[in-house]
Amino acid sequence: MIRFTTVPRRRRLLAGLAAALLAPAALAQGIATDWPAGRTVSWVVPYPAGGTTDVLGRALAQRIGTSLGTNVIVENKAGATGTIGGAYVAKAAPDGFTVLGTSIGPQAIAPHLMAKLPYDPLRDLEPVALVGTIPHVLVVAASQPFKSVADVIAAAKAQPGQMAYASGGNGTILQMQAELLAQRNGLKFIHVPYKGDTPALQDTLGGQVQFMFAPAAAALPHVQSGRLRALAVTSAARLKAIPDVPTMAEAGQSNFVVEQWQAVYLPAHSPAPLVQRLNAEINKALREPAVVELADKLGVTLVGGTPQHLDKVQKADSATWAKVIRDAHIKAE
Repeated sequence: MIRFTTVPRRRRLLAGLAAALLAPAALAQGIATDWPAGRTVSWVVPYPAGGTTDVLGRALAQRIGTSLGTNVIVENKAGATGTIGGAYVAKAAPDGFTVLGTSIGPQAIAPHLMAKLPYDPLRDLEPVALVGTIPHVLVVAASQPFKSVADVIAAAKAQPGQMAYASGGNGTILQMQAELLAQRNGLKFIHVPYKGDTPALQDTLGGQVQFMFAPAAAALPHVQSGRLRALAVTSAARLKAIPDVPTMAEAGQSNFVVEQWQAVYLPAHSPAPLVQRLNAEINKALREPAVVELADKLGVTLVGGTPQHLDKVQKADSATWAKVIRDAHIKAE
């Protein structure tokens, strides 16, 4: 006689539950090891070709494409201080085929300057990895009398609203730093915006403005030649290239660590396995000697780390610059 045994209802329920729990894990494992195939991945850079974000992005895209076994093509979608490219990725499908390589401006400054931003950087993009940071240097022309940050502050207090500083444009991180210095010390400066960091630096060298917060890589050759005097760096620690120049904290400005950063995002709601795989590949690429060498030439301090770290940095900077912009009544041009 053939006997048919029945599985108790409780056991069947437990088996079903186990299968349900294991299925997502198996799917996640598959996605984590095999990047979605079928078409080219678009690495969107929201700036023109040739800038730091573009150059570093191309180096990462090439290496990540090789590791993932797919083509990763850089697309420059510039305009509106980087928000056109950001909006493009924010509205893309969260399928791993559209990546954003961007910077602090569109992610933590522009949202507080532009009344009708077509996307929410905090809500509509998924943090993947903080690629690196770019420290800045508070510089004055060698012909200026200022020998320290305290000298600049004293002069500004003696002549309210008379001292001018240069920046690469309205709403840039360079302007934000000067306004932060003003607010922290009860000062009033004249902002002279330029169409880019290079012309701003040239007029600082020429003495048309009194000072500027400049990207370290752009300022260092002039500091080392003696044409510019570096008063302080905005990084947490002194820079190896100019070890005698104090940090802003050492110069009497506590909690003044301000660095431009480069980061990578995916569209919001991208599957966690995709985020983790791309994060792992970015961190791997950042350890390659050729990438480290390139970053040194660009003046970028490579960081890496988890998506959570990038999320924390972005939210903190967004809060800081929201207050500065609001208190200084800064408007987008």
